[in-house]
Amino acid sequence: MSQIYYRPIPAEHGRWQLAGGWVRFSQFEILRRGEAVRITDTAPDEVMAALTTPRPPVLGLAMDRPRIMGIVNATPDSFSDGGSYDGVSHARTLLAEGAEILDIGGESTRPGAQDVPVPQEIDRVVPVIAAMRGLAGISVDTRKAQVAQAAIKAGAGLVNDVSGFDFDPDMARVVADSGLPVCLMHAQGIPSTMQDNPSYGDVLLDVYDALAQRIARAEAAGIPRDRIVVDPGIGFGKTEAHNLAILRRISLFHGLGCAVLLGVSRKRFIGSVAGVERAADRAAGSLAVTLAGVAQGIQIHRVHDVETTRQGLALWQAVTGGDK
Repeated sequence: MSQIYYRPIPAEHGRWQLAGGWVRFSQFEILRRGEAVRITDTAPDEVMAALTTPRPPVLGLAMDRPRIMGIVNATPDSFSDGGSYDGVSHARTLLAEGAEILDIGGESTRPGAQDVPVPQEIDRVVPVIAAMRGLAGISVDTRKAQVAQAAIKAGAGLVNDVSGFDFDPDMARVVADSGLPVCLMHAQGIPSTMQDNPSYGDVLLDVYDALAQRIARAEAAGIPRDRIVVDPGIGFGKTEAHNLAILRRISLFHGLGCAVLLGVSRKRFIGSVAGVERAADRAAGSLAVTLAGVAQGIQIHRVHDVETTRQGLALWQAVTGGDK
């Protein structure tokens, strides 16, 4: 018999609080490969524990409300804003607009991107991290252990590895030794080839299982689960249909027992669905998808348009009581 997965269904007056946050639930979707979805009112004790245990703070921020991570691309070739600003100046702007975390990266991971040499990537991220040290929670967006080490020394407090420890075999040791939290993302393939006909049996469940394996590998390396954030990797080795299938049932990922990060900002599928060609013009679509994630309890939202997201969250919370 195939494995059973339990997805909490958000409900305004639900019996249980999801992950110690702002969403409640009373029922579950039962998901199995190759079978129709069923609804149930009960789940095993271990599932309930994973779904209801409050998540520990990340970078000193409680996970009881949505948090905004602002994107700082210290690169010349990122898909939407590469080379269009000075990294330190942009980081300060995002902070003023309401970013609570700054995610600073020196290597584009857009589809088709090529690797950046380690020294060059360090030279791009370290000055920005050092300049912002103590002003905000700082995440370094890198797949490389040497870059992570330099970033941690400069003041980064979280490592955001889009490869989920698949790219650099030394990354798990570096993170374990640092005592810092890590975000493990799912990606099928590497940036240069990941959009070359990606395929899955059941994308939602396949990504869930892959993240569970990454968590197990991190724990085996000495990184406890309470220092792990997961990211299903929207747009990384996934078609538009794959992305939408994950987003429709993204509350499933709370079952991993970790805070969840969502990065959808300005991505290609938003432009495709909304008919918007330029990435920089996709703020409205990005906000719509972000709020859909918030409604399913997703804690951290990685965005380019911080002010737009802050306004949207403020109004969402005012109208729904989602900050209570």
